[in-house]
Amino acid sequence: MTARPTDAATDAASTLAVGGERQVPIPDAIARDYILLGLRLDQHIPGLVDAYFGPADLKAQVDMEQLRPPARLADEADALLARLPSDVADAQRRDWVAAQLVALRTHASGLAGGELPYLDQVTQSFAWTPARRDDAIFDAAAAELDDLLPGREPLADRLAAWDARFEIAVDRLPDVVDWLVDRFRSTAANLFGLPTGEDLRVRLVTDQPWSGYNWYDGGLRSRVDINTDLPVRAADLVDTIAHEAYPGHHLEHAWKEADLVARQRRLEASIVFLNTPECLISEGLAVLGVEFAAPPAEMVDILVEVFERAGLPIAADLEEAREAAERTVAMVGLRRRLAESRVNAALIRHADGASHDETLAYIQRVGRYPPRLAQKIVEFIEQPLSRTYIFVYHEGEALLRRWLEVVPAEERPARFGRLLHEQLTPSAVVAELAAADSTPTAADVAPPAAPAGPSAGPWSRSGDDQRVDRTPPDGDSSSTAPSDRPAAGA
Repeated sequence: MTARPTDAATDAASTLAVGGERQVPIPDAIARDYILLGLRLDQHIPGLVDAYFGPADLKAQVDMEQLRPPARLADEADALLARLPSDVADAQRRDWVAAQLVALRTHASGLAGGELPYLDQVTQSFAWTPARRDDAIFDAAAAELDDLLPGREPLADRLAAWDARFEIAVDRLPDVVDWLVDRFRSTAANLFGLPTGEDLRVRLVTDQPWSGYNWYDGGLRSRVDINTDLPVRAADLVDTIAHEAYPGHHLEHAWKEADLVARQRRLEASIVFLNTPECLISEGLAVLGVEFAAPPAEMVDILVEVFERAGLPIAADLEEAREAAERTVAMVGLRRRLAESRVNAALIRHADGASHDETLAYIQRVGRYPPRLAQKIVEFIEQPLSRTYIFVYHEGEALLRRWLEVVPAEERPARFGRLLHEQLTPSAVVAELAAADSTPTAADVAPPAAPAGPSAGPWSRSGDDQRVDRTPPDGDSSSTAPSDRPAAGA
């Protein structure tokens, strides 16, 4: 039997990372076995591993192995959980790995025939139970939007017509993207710092199911893809760059590689999974990132600049451009609230047993989505990876917003910075809220929940994008998630 490396033995040792150009620390036994478990499970659930930038030899080992049965992988997850109390001294690290392992065990057990009811599966996957929203909150948001965009046409049509005014031509995108990336990178450097050597590049792509995606390659590098098959609107682009780049997914992954992997030698952070508790934190911070990159006091000026750089006709009249930007900002929170209808849509489809057509009718009615976009949302909800991932945007944002707002505004950048460096779980965030004399549940941090059972109306309770994002299929600025994850879509 090969001896497991001890912490002391690995302190000064390194090994080749995937890609063959970097060195990473040799993982301790827990991290090594956690990585192997995840890579093996990804062979059964392609796309479960969203990023891997750890030891190359572990990836090669799994690639050369015979496929391990899911039941065996579930047993290996249980064995790893049993080892944590003795093998991992740091409490935060131990709790983070444990929460991740519960999710991986849940996925393996489901493949082995032990599939759980939908809501139990979601809870085990994210260490969090989503709250069903009361339809009244959608009606209230729609009523306010009616006042902001008056007219006789259905609200969905008015919103679509408004959005069309701010679509950016593909040939103008590079200049606007470069400007936003540079601005948000500078802001992030001032607020949170940047690891030395981090970098990213943005590509315009087609033929993808998501509007935007971050591919983290390791070595502090990301690729951010923007799908030009879908309309790219000014406000959505601002959201997407903050979500996928600074201070969102790219900055989170880069800091965690620099800090957790390279400095603290916690190699479990070199593999990133979908449908695990880390996603609730990652998507929540990415959704909130735009409020640091483009705070409310600056958002109108940023949008006016984007209108001009994009060559939009409205930019010719500064007064009209500012009024449009102000109205756009006023609508963001209301449209975000409408987007939460996706949470209910996933619950009625998978927990309540609604049909595809019933779910489609529901999301069109309460979310005020046009038919084509509603169809994309329901298709996303029905895909294998995104059927559970759909919750992480809205639930993660609600939980972390509550956590940020318990401290004064001037302390929030520092608190947000913890999300970029620490191994925080949903339960750890809840514990900190409890310590601040607040004891939230999912219902506390989410909008008002509807009763658990069916409501009087047909499917009166009710996602996002794919490769599990990072940005949902609509890329609409009402969404709390700009783009990416399951497209199965980061």
